[in-house]
Amino acid sequence: MEIVMDNVPRQHVLGLTLSGVDGRPILDHRAYGRLAASLQAAADDDDVRVVLLRGLSGCFCLGGDLSEFVDDAKHLPLIGAVTDLFRALATFPKPIIGCVDGDAVGVGCTVLFHCDLVFAARQSTFRVPFVDFGLVPDAATSILAPEKLGYAEAFRFFCMGEQLDGEAAHALGLVSDLFDDNPDEAAWNAARQLARKPVQALAMTRSLLKGDTAQLCQRIDREISLFHKALQDETTIRRLRRISRMAA
Repeated sequence: MEIVMDNVPRQHVLGLTLSGVDGRPILDHRAYGRLAASLQAAADDDDVRVVLLRGLSGCFCLGGDLSEFVDDAKHLPLIGAVTDLFRALATFPKPIIGCVDGDAVGVGCTVLFHCDLVFAARQSTFRVPFVDFGLVPDAATSILAPEKLGYAEAFRFFCMGEQLDGEAAHALGLVSDLFDDNPDEAAWNAARQLARKPVQALAMTRSLLKGDTAQLCQRIDREISLFHKALQDETTIRRLRRISRMAA
């Protein structure tokens, strides 16, 4: 897995694309680390005013690499990289637009809760199977999901593990704009429009709307601790190994 990004921001918009070298958009610790580093660099780069987060055409992200979940030798680098990414998202000072064409699963879905706008193709699907895997939510979605979806719908989404189609995700507010085709062009246009806004006024308004991010960072640490603890449970590991074999 590698993160492919534009070398130079186009009209102050930086595109970050999650792309698997084997054709599957699945994130390992290296991908988490690269994306975290890209966001941290973009936060400090005055030439970057908006980030556009997108996946491959036909599939946004299928989640984390389960082979790392069942290998305890990889847990520490995985936990470190995941924590860096989620904290970078939670504290990112500039607008992030998500552009989803296809499936958004697990972390591929939870990162969208940190986007200010999410543009999605109508055929896209959204699913967070953490409980079915014996795990807990990540990316501070235990706070963000009830705020965005309402408690009952967040409970249904995470605990029942139900899949949302594009229409349902749009109705609940996870998706802000829905398109019949690939939303890439519309997402880029919106990003460029935001990039032309007065920089300080946009940043301050966004900060006021989002509120204090310290609580999100504290919840990220708590979720990661519980996630790591779950990865040390033999029953969970057996379940993950079985799921990993089925997915292979």
